[in-house]
This record gives sequence, C-alpha cells and structure tokens, in this order.
Amino acid sequence: MTTDPNTPPRPGRGVLKKGALAGLMIVLLTATTVASAALLEVDQLVNIVRAEGQTIPGVKNALDNVDGGGPQTILLIGSDRRFSERKVKGGARSDTLMLVRLDPNKEATAVMSIPRDLKVDIPGYGSDKINAAFSIGGPKLTLETVRDLLGIEINHIIEVNFGGFQRAVNRLGCVYVDVDHRYYHSNVGLPPSAQYAEIDIKPGYQKLCGQQSLDLVRFRHADSDFVRSARQQDFLRQAKGQFSLSSLLGDRQELVRIFARYTRTDVRSNDAILQLLKLGFLSSKNPVREVQFPATDIAGGSDLGISPTALQTAVDEFQSTTATGGASQTGDKSKKGRKARSKQKKKLSGALPAGVIAAKGEGESQAIIAASKTPMPVYFPAARLASGGYSSGEPDYPATRAYTIKDRAKARFSAYRIVLSTGEAGQYYGVQGTTWTAPPILDTPSETMKMRGRNFELFYDGTRLRLVALRTPKGVYWVSNTLSLTLTNPQMLAIARSLTPLGS
Repeated sequence: MTTDPNTPPRPGRGVLKKGALAGLMIVLLTATTVASAALLEVDQLVNIVRAEGQTIPGVKNALDNVDGGGPQTILLIGSDRRFSERKVKGGARSDTLMLVRLDPNKEATAVMSIPRDLKVDIPGYGSDKINAAFSIGGPKLTLETVRDLLGIEINHIIEVNFGGFQRAVNRLGCVYVDVDHRYYHSNVGLPPSAQYAEIDIKPGYQKLCGQQSLDLVRFRHADSDFVRSARQQDFLRQAKGQFSLSSLLGDRQELVRIFARYTRTDVRSNDAILQLLKLGFLSSKNPVREVQFPATDIAGGSDLGISPTALQTAVDEFQSTTATGGASQTGDKSKKGRKARSKQKKKLSGALPAGVIAAKGEGESQAIIAASKTPMPVYFPAARLASGGYSSGEPDYPATRAYTIKDRAKARFSAYRIVLSTGEAGQYYGVQGTTWTAPPILDTPSETMKMRGRNFELFYDGTRLRLVALRTPKGVYWVSNTLSLTLTNPQMLAIARSLTPLGS
C-alpha cells in the first residue's frame, strides 16, 4: 500500500491509502448534495458509488442501525504518517477523528473533532491516546473506542485519502480562504528526524487549490490539536459557503465519482447509499456548526483529558445543535441571541475593554510598510491586545504583507494583511484590506452596527464574533478573530472601531 499522497488510487487496486479528514467533509457534503438533488439520476449515481467505492472490512455488524429518514451520525477517520515514514507500511495512527451529525430537523450540520492526544480507555487494550486505536485494531477498534467514550450511536464510518481531498477542491475551482498567519516549513538541510510535510503559505485572504489546501488543514507542528481542529472547521465553513447547490448540479457525477474513488466506507447496499445521499441533500443547505470538544492538558505530560461533566455537555450539544442563521459566518438568530447583542450594543462605549491597549504608533508603522507596496488606501488598527504583538508567526517574515488577489473571473485587486499574535501558540488575528469589494467571505453579514459614525458589518459564529468588516468607496477592510475565536466580542469591536486610515 503506497503512502505517497500524490499518487491517485485506481478502482479495484486494493486498500486505499488513508488521508486527512478535513478534506472528507468537502467531498462528502458536496457529493451528497449534488447526487441527492438529481433524483432522476439516482440509480446511476448509486451505481457509481457501488462500482468505484471500496468497503471497510469488519465493521458492518459493529454499527448502529438507523430508521429510514432519521438523523445519522458519521465517524470520519484519517491516518497520519510522519514525513520520514512515508514509505513504511503499517503502524499508522488516526490523524484526525471527526463526527458529523446529519439531521435536517435541527437545521444545522453538527461537526465535532476529537483531539488525537486524548487519553481514553481502548476496549481490550487499556489506557492510551485515542489515535492508537487505529494502529492497534484499525477502523473497527477506533469505532468501538469512540462509541464507548461518547455513549452515542454511530451509523456509518468513512475514511478518506489525500488524493480525494485535493481533487475535490480542484474540481470545485479552489477555495478562497482567510489565512491567519504565515505557514512555512522546509526540510532542506534537516536530518530525517526533524523532517515533516513541507508548506509555504503566506498570510492573507487568497485562493487555495488542492495541495495548498491540504497543506493548510493538515498543519499541526507549531500549534495544538485544538487550533488544528479549528483550522479544519474554518476551512470547511468558508468552502461550503462559496458553492451554491445550482452551481454543483452540473458536475454531480464527477463529484460523486471522486467521493467513491477516494474513500472507504461501510455504505454498500443500494438502500444505504440512497438513504445517505438523500440525507446529505436535505442537510446540505444547512449551516455547519462546530461543537467544541473541551479537553484539557493532563499535568506532567503531553496527553489530554476531559471530565465526565464536560464530555456530557459536548455530547448533548452535538446531538441537539441548532441553526446559527445562515451559510456564512452568522449569528444566533434566536430571541435570546438578539437580546444579548442588543444589550451588548447599549454597553458599547469609547473606552477600551479589558485586555486591549492603545497602540497607534505600532499600527501606523505597519500601515506604512503596506502603503509602500500597495496603491490602495491603508487602514490600520490603533488598538491591539495587550498580550502578543505584530508577528506573522515566522521570524524571517514580516507581520504585514501586500499582494494582489484575483476573483474567479481573474480580475486583479490590491490587498494587504496585517498579522498580530495573541501570544498563545497558533492564535493569530489581523486586519485585511482589499479593493475587491465582493469577496465571498463578506457574504451575508449577521447584522450591522454603527461605531464612531461608521457602519460595520458583524459576522457571528454562534454567539462569538468571527469578523467585523468596514466598507468604504475604495475598498473593504475587516478584523479577523483567531481560529479558536479567543478574542471576546468587546475586544473585536474595539479593534475594529480603532481602524484608522493612514495619513488621517
């Protein structure tokens, strides 16, 4: 079995190489969407899955049955091989474990990632990190371990490989992503023990295609499992919001073919395939809602743990997730959510909230760097978090980047990114500016708010602000929260309110 991610598998070739989990969400959700919508072709699409897909052995009797049309919980598994072990057979551990709950009645698709370093009881083998279950007993033991941990029914299990992720992203025309900081690693001159997957992605809003998208969602060497999971969820959220159902219908057969070729699953019967495709269609129009898995560090080691109370809270939220109000970064549309934001507006004042300091000189210095390289007007933050500071995440790369971005029609626009660190590993926020006035990330704001005589667009993820945007006649600007949404709403609003045009 080859572990080279660049070698595509062929139907009937045997066991497919295993790969990154974030990609499966793109393949699964888009494939089920387009397939299910084409009900007149459903037999043909089912035949594609049966003919070109491959089966995970030994798990059929271990899964929980589900009534026709009822919600389903799917366990997505990927495996990891270190760069130096890329040609070694056996010994792979699960790279990512992700649960997806498809339930049209909840008006949201719930997604929950389980950290690979979580210490659990592996049935029959004692205590170990949860990713060891895959190495010991493959998908079946992983399934049993996750089900014992969470105490929930799991209806299907799916694996994906690198090739499927890359091909699905490329087939969809790539994805515009708000890249929070510099991601870079080169193996040149390093001993084998220090080598891992190479990556070179600069900060800023940009279009990423297959290999770069895969590099981004798999990156984990300078941050934690929590940040990595948040990055995967963020990529999925942005990708899903960029493709309408109508735009996918014309390519439905090829997307389903990619799903079939590049995954292994227990789903083999015509009825099971049809049921999953229909459920995927019904759920595809709903927003994706991430449920945080509140694990914590175990003192004295690198393992993670979770208390029974915190675990039950996460499970309950996963099984009862409700809509957040839209397909993009959106807010809680409930009466309670609206009331909370109204109260927040009334409390808004010119004073900086806790944890934020005035730093106009620092921001202006970064703006001067951007202005020397871009013709567009530059806005900079006159306030920042008290912790951390201006940093791209790489010591030899500046915190401010000016560049050009193209839309899907290949029109060129000026852009720049100012990157700030919170001081915590993997947590970066920043200010983006571009003359592209209609980037997909700014579709469907949750609401608007006036601050200092200017109208700002607010983009919520649940009750937390993910983006705060400002539109001007010559460009758009936004403040991005960290991947884990660590900046509070008052902090996000204060930094956005401080945006100042250079030279004013």
